Amino acid sequence: MSSSHFRHSSSSALISKHPASSRLALFGGWLGVLFMIPLRRQLIVEEHDNLIYPEGTACADVLIAGERGGSFASRVFLGLGLGGLYTLFQNDNLFALWPSQPDYQPDLGTQHLLKGSAIRADCTPEYLGVGYIIGIRVAAIMLAGGVFSWLVLMPAIYFFGSHLSTPLYPGTVLITQMSPSDLWRTYVRPMGAGAVAAAGLITLLRTLPTIVGALTQGFKKTGSGKAAAALPSRTEHDLPPIVVFGGSLLLILLMFLFLQFKPIPGAQVGALANIAAALLVVVFGFLFVTVSARIVGIVGSSASPVSGMTIATLMATAAIFLVKGWTAPAFGALAITIGGVVCIAASNAGDTSQDLKTGYLIGATPWKQQIAIMIGVIVSIFSIGATLNAMNKGLETFQRLPKPIVFSLDKLPDGVQNNGQFTRDHIAFAHGDRAVEQISNAKQYVLLNAIGSTTLDDGKYLYNPVTGQIEVQWIQGIGSEKAAAPQGRLMATVINGILSRKLPWALVLLGVAIVVVVELLGVRSLTFAVGAYLSVATTLAIFVGGVMRWMVDRAMLRHAAEKARLEHDASLALWHSDRDTWLAQHPDFDPTNPAHADDGGVPVFNAITARDVTLESEVSPGSLYASGLIAAGGIVGLLGVCVKLYEAATDRSIPRFSEHNPLHHDPVSVVMFALLAFSLYYFARKPLTREG
Repeated sequence: MSSSHFRHSSSSALISKHPASSRLALFGGWLGVLFMIPLRRQLIVEEHDNLIYPEGTACADVLIAGERGGSFASRVFLGLGLGGLYTLFQNDNLFALWPSQPDYQPDLGTQHLLKGSAIRADCTPEYLGVGYIIGIRVAAIMLAGGVFSWLVLMPAIYFFGSHLSTPLYPGTVLITQMSPSDLWRTYVRPMGAGAVAAAGLITLLRTLPTIVGALTQGFKKTGSGKAAAALPSRTEHDLPPIVVFGGSLLLILLMFLFLQFKPIPGAQVGALANIAAALLVVVFGFLFVTVSARIVGIVGSSASPVSGMTIATLMATAAIFLVKGWTAPAFGALAITIGGVVCIAASNAGDTSQDLKTGYLIGATPWKQQIAIMIGVIVSIFSIGATLNAMNKGLETFQRLPKPIVFSLDKLPDGVQNNGQFTRDHIAFAHGDRAVEQISNAKQYVLLNAIGSTTLDDGKYLYNPVTGQIEVQWIQGIGSEKAAAPQGRLMATVINGILSRKLPWALVLLGVAIVVVVELLGVRSLTFAVGAYLSVATTLAIFVGGVMRWMVDRAMLRHAAEKARLEHDASLALWHSDRDTWLAQHPDFDPTNPAHADDGGVPVFNAITARDVTLESEVSPGSLYASGLIAAGGIVGLLGVCVKLYEAATDRSIPRFSEHNPLHHDPVSVVMFALLAFSLYYFARKPLTREG
């Protein structure tokens, strides 16, 4: 359940580089657990049928299947095996036999129709499995958001902006020079962040009465007498409210003390600002813990837009700071501190809700799970922090600029900061995946950091004071193409843009307006907003899984109807040959009831086939196989990351298929993903058997 932590590694990397930051990571992780506890009954129990929690359900399926044995367990391992084999050849970090993401960028006719758009799919088994579990309805709404962003907004941006002779802020290059990914990152994601924030607020307002009721009921249980004596059953026993609320208050107090006396470097501010930061963590933390826990119940942790919630937090925080006149660089560092804690709280709340869903399905004791998760937070601070630091160091590269940029340190443009002398002696310049040149006098350079500049792309650069030019770009490991984390740079741009009064609020408010339109259409906007924020590559792959679920349901329904018809025909034969025996088998039969018999008194079809036909049981063939696919994508994908770390540390490369091999083409990727989807359709219809 840690995918969301790794997906949003930018904030985790921030909190892992300093001891004080590790404490803030601990606070955020624990707050995510504590804030989730009062919501467990509402989200996990009372909305059991509405909120699926795909990964949590998948884990429960795996556990139940392992206990039952037979084809229950083998179906999971079959999905794990085939999905793992598929990922081994599909993943770019491993063999990369065919493209991992087929991509089609329309540019039709002389009028360049749909230019700026793209149709692509992240053809991973985990997205296929998640789509199958959440079903066609939710997957279709998510894809609708993606289609709106990638096939409507982005072509419109290109159409209206293609004639501009200067870059359109927040872009730093001409729109005609932007790829679809550039358009998405620069213009659509701010809209998506506004949409997710607005939809999350609407969702919170809808669920606020039930949340207040859950909190009120929790406080009542802390009383004495009969109320206290009526202890809940083992499977309903959460940590007591005194622990939840007392622990939350203690964490907030400790956070204030650490911000005041042991702050993150660069975030030294006054007591009033630190008190405000602690209070903002409470407000935004509880807001987005609630939103995150609900989102992952719909679309799963893999597609949860935690970065969108974090960006919304940063926008609101920076706006408050701007109103107060707190625009110094230290307040920018304080804002990212608040955003990082809220990010971790929301992310961990989503994972906690998945774990609690698993426990609910298998009959676990909630308070024991909650303690175990809090212990896991402590372990993850060290393990994830060390891993991210290793990734950042191992995957970093230095590249000489094709054309050095003349610069003056005395007149730095907006958005470019002088971070002082570069501190390393040796650096290696990269060419492809291998270092080909090294220099030993790197301390001669001055480190520049560009965030939200209109003259220099975001990133870190090395300036040579001797030549008066920017000569080298320092590409961090986390955030590079090898470990993309565009959210981190976007967050920095948001903070800098608001505090410097240059954030494109028009884009954010467009996202809010989109959510209002969707709500007026009678569609729950949160799922649509998530789809609009995410890449269409994610939503399209999930939609394929949803289509497989729809096809399986229809096939099972046809099979059930055929079976029922055969049973009806056999029953009618018995009715005509031995009516007394038939009546003995159907004591509730009423010949005067039109639902039981026709005008002639002959039993009708519904009378003898009236029963609940469950298309997808709690442990179904499809959900088990999909669970194996989800596990395969996560495990083998993590193996690919380990391989890249090994290559970075040893300067060796594992054998891979060349991009010029005959199978490295987009149609091959589509065919292979279609075959994997067909395997899901096939094994989802194959009945399970129990051993013993």
